[in-house]
Amino acid sequence: MIEVTHNEAAARYEVRDDGELVGLADYLLTDDTIVLHHTEVDRAHQGKGIAGDLVKAALDDIRATGGRRVVPRCSYVRAWIARHPEYADLTTAASSTPPDSD
Repeated sequence: MIEVTHNEAAARYEVRDDGELVGLADYLLTDDTIVLHHTEVDRAHQGKGIAGDLVKAALDDIRATGGRRVVPRCSYVRAWIARHPEYADLTTAASSTPPDSD
């Protein structure tokens, strides 16, 4: 079973498959933004939609907690939002800047 949790101490969202950590989405907080700068899923678990589940859960959590805008520096997060325009309202004008490293 896939479960996504917010690990605030590590500044990341984590995804587990039957309790095993298989992926994460790192972020940086600023005053009013959350910069999603890196997403990864273990090779053995790629191709199963886990990264998409992770990004959706992270964005849903950010929306639910309110107040912060998202800067998707990670190319995967940026592409996911482009495929799911219902999440575009979370992003900032700075989102169009080129990504740092993923």
